[in-house]
Amino acid sequence: MYKIWALKLINLYDKFFSGYDKKIAQILLNAEDIKHEEKKENLTSTFEALTEMGIIPIVNENDSVSYSEIESEDRLFGDNDMLSAVTAVLCRANKLIIFSDIDGFYDRDPRLHPNAQLIEKIKVIDDGVRALAGGAGSRRGTGGMKTKLQAAELAMSQGIDTIITNGNNPSALYEIIDGNPIGTMFLGRR
Repeated sequence: MYKIWALKLINLYDKFFSGYDKKIAQILLNAEDIKHEEKKENLTSTFEALTEMGIIPIVNENDSVSYSEIESEDRLFGDNDMLSAVTAVLCRANKLIIFSDIDGFYDRDPRLHPNAQLIEKIKVIDDGVRALAGGAGSRRGTGGMKTKLQAAELAMSQGIDTIITNGNNPSALYEIIDGNPIGTMFLGRR
C-alpha cells in the first residue's frame, strides 16, 4: 500500500513541477543513511550533483525499510520537521523554511490565547523556549511546535537559519526570498 501511495505522490510532484519545466528526483532516507559517515557523504554528493543539474530533490523517509525505527523511541525522523532539518544539513543549505498551521512561534498557544505574541527572532533555544513549545500540534501532525523546535535546533547548530511560518500563506515564500521578516526566525550559529 505504501509503495503505491509513494509512487502516486512522486508522479503528482513530477506533473506539477514539469509544468514549470523543472525536473525532480526522489530521495528516500532512513536513519542508517545518516549514522554512517560514508553514506552521509554520498548523500551530500548526490544532493550537490542533482542541484548542479537543475534537478529538485524530493525527500521522504524510506518507511518501507524503517519499521524498527518507527517503533523505537529514539527514531531520527519522527516527523517531516526533523527530516527537513536533516535534509537541510545534508544539502548544506543556508536557510530552512518550516511551514506550520500558525504564523510562527508564540509566547503561548495562539489557538487557546487570543493575546499570544509572535516571537519574531530567537537566537538560542533554551529550556525557557522549549517550555513555550507545548505538546502535540494539529490533529494531522505528530509533534507541533515541539518537533519544529527540535528541527530548528539541529539546523541552527549547523549554521542554518530556520524560519517557521504559516503554510496557509504561500506568499510567505516571496516575503522570505525578498528578505522581509515573516514568522519566526531562528538564527543559525556562525
